[in-house]
Amino acid sequence: MAQQIIGIIIAALLSQNFILVKFYGICPFMGVSKKIDTALGMGMAVTFVMALASAVCYGVYYGLLVKLGLEYLETVAFILVIAALVQVVEMFLKKSIPALYKALGVFLPLITTNCAVLGVVLVNVQEGYNFLLSVINGAAGGLGFTLAIVLFASVRERVNKADCPECFKGFPIALISAGLLALAFMGFSGLKIF
Repeated sequence: MAQQIIGIIIAALLSQNFILVKFYGICPFMGVSKKIDTALGMGMAVTFVMALASAVCYGVYYGLLVKLGLEYLETVAFILVIAALVQVVEMFLKKSIPALYKALGVFLPLITTNCAVLGVVLVNVQEGYNFLLSVINGAAGGLGFTLAIVLFASVRERVNKADCPECFKGFPIALISAGLLALAFMGFSGLKIF
């Protein structure tokens, strides 16, 4: 069991990173990665939502959908759960950390439609993870998201100060940088865990 947990964590962080390997959740990755502190805030919000969504969706799937024979409604049910959780996070940030709430702007409600969050709960069901492994996969997937977005924000901060041709400034150089970072993470794809 411990080896399986370590394997899930390493895979979610490196070899199966939702952003840089599976390419889920690119919208907030590109939109909120201009500053490290904003990227870190978004990553922590996504991590919280992924871990909590994994726990709640496990209960919804096995406690409700499977018992009623409604497994085919998993995607709709998971989206509803994620939307509710994001609303809770949004209200919390607005009340507790208004600066981060304002910095995240439109990207905070977009966590609802962030396919990385939906992807992690669907992976949990497809892999047949139990409750503990589902929550661990959700939290580790969120930490992998955070790792990717913070690394990319640091690269973008550095690249924005660099001298590059005018045609590459802004979004084009960001896309090139994202591609190179993704290529680096693809190097972990052959990683054998235990």
